[in-house]
Amino acid sequence: MTQSDEPAVPVAGDASASTEPAAVPTAFVPSKVTIDRTFQLPSITFCLARHSQSDRIFCGGADFALHHFQPAVEKPETRPLGELKHSSYVTGVVNAGGTLISGGYDKVLIWWNAETGEQIRRVDSAHDRWIRSLALSPDGARLATVADDMRTKVWDTASGACLLTLDGYDLQTPHGFPSMLYAVCFSADGKRLATGNKTGRVLIRDVETGVIQQTIETPVMYTWDPKQRRHSIGGIRSLAFSADGSLLAVGGMGQVGNIDHLEGKSRIEVFRLPSGERLHEIEDSKYKGLVEKLQFSADQQWLLAAGGDNGGFLSVWSMQTGKLLAQEKVGNHLHAFEMLDERRLVTVGHDQAALLTLAGEE
Repeated sequence: MTQSDEPAVPVAGDASASTEPAAVPTAFVPSKVTIDRTFQLPSITFCLARHSQSDRIFCGGADFALHHFQPAVEKPETRPLGELKHSSYVTGVVNAGGTLISGGYDKVLIWWNAETGEQIRRVDSAHDRWIRSLALSPDGARLATVADDMRTKVWDTASGACLLTLDGYDLQTPHGFPSMLYAVCFSADGKRLATGNKTGRVLIRDVETGVIQQTIETPVMYTWDPKQRRHSIGGIRSLAFSADGSLLAVGGMGQVGNIDHLEGKSRIEVFRLPSGERLHEIEDSKYKGLVEKLQFSADQQWLLAAGGDNGGFLSVWSMQTGKLLAQEKVGNHLHAFEMLDERRLVTVGHDQAALLTLAGEE
């Protein structure tokens, strides 16, 4: 099944795989993260999307199916969304106005009725290789997908038509192994699209034309072992624009000694746009592993980050100082989160979901 130099079970679903969230509303600075409850999921879970009018969450993962649950109830229960499935891992799901769109390693995109689980539309061979991540434009009209064919595609969510097919990345790493295209996100105004690959390259494009506006390099997030394993690890696993589009956060992992393990420090680089100035380089001294999901507060004073190695973490970083504001260990490796309101969020990981609260002073 493996088509690359990585294990068949991905350590990253993309954190960008869920519906592109609005920036976190905030009138406070978090100083503490508390875990309200945790509960088991049916399988390793890579992605989630929130129901438009409720706390209901949809998720997908290693059992090839979509599931749904309500994290805020006293005893959450996870239930399958209908009887149909993908034929491989589900790595991305978004909610486009009550219609779910999912993608996965089977290279297929599926449109679903969020209430009944009925398949509305199916696009086979949407990409030539594994689909790694999905992102929804803020107005819900466009879907962006990235895959290991190293292409970015933009789709019309209403019709399922492919509007743009974009190249720009090398198919192989500098050492001659297949590359991967892990992360994608829209800017809050919907005009720009950022993507990130295995070797640490970010391309920022105009959404309407696909023209590359800017290239940003984060080479520390890619590790190549030329001696023991002749193999690589790392890459950009998460991206987030600030609400006003003046900042771009890039998440991954620092340099690794033993590339068979996620032993690098979790790493975030924050850039000013359009200058490309690197504002912060953050490496976590406590938690190791990949940063799978990033999200700015509405006033862009702080940044939420989630990820992990064999364990998971949720961290809050100051964008004024680059210093840690709050942090909590959260079960297994986290792949994604969604805000339920200005202080509550739900995370999904290898086989566990958690409801968390951000606490702080107004």
